[in-house]
Amino acid sequence: MTGQATLHTGRLSLVPLAEEHLDHEVELDADPEVMRYLGAARTRAEVERHHRDRLAVAGIVPGLGFWVGVHHGQFVGWWILEPPTRADQGPVQGQAELGYRLLRRHWRQGLAGEGARELLRHGFTDLGLHRIFAETMAVNEASRATMASIGLRYVRTFHADWDEPIPGAEHGEVEYAITREQWLDRTR
Repeated sequence: MTGQATLHTGRLSLVPLAEEHLDHEVELDADPEVMRYLGAARTRAEVERHHRDRLAVAGIVPGLGFWVGVHHGQFVGWWILEPPTRADQGPVQGQAELGYRLLRRHWRQGLAGEGARELLRHGFTDLGLHRIFAETMAVNEASRATMASIGLRYVRTFHADWDEPIPGAEHGEVEYAITREQWLDRTR
């Protein structure tokens, strides 16, 4: 596989992130509640810089990248499978980090988990990954619940260095993960 595939679930179309999605990213990252566990809400200029970085992820490892979720023709948010970027996350080969960020109006509808489950399937069956992990702040109970609901297991708590500390950062970050074998056992 050489590029990102368009993926589908019962309610979502997950399409590779493209230039035409920038305004949706601006809306998403401008919401202080969406960004609560990630830092401050972002300006358009900041989102434009992040947008370029997000687009570049698709060129690092074939098949990985950002996807935009669409439900009933409306932008929901984005999902990601990206190669590890820090030494403590382990080797790039065979694993990816899972992430998701949704507009507030789409929270608590099961869409984060639905898209994430499809990325697990894609990562393990289409891309042949061996391990997929996700990270969030320890105090982000909603994201932790989503991770657990899709089969990821708690691995560790660690402390990251933040330029500007986020409220709750003193409790650390958590990593959850699932291996291909664990995922196959769940899907049988």
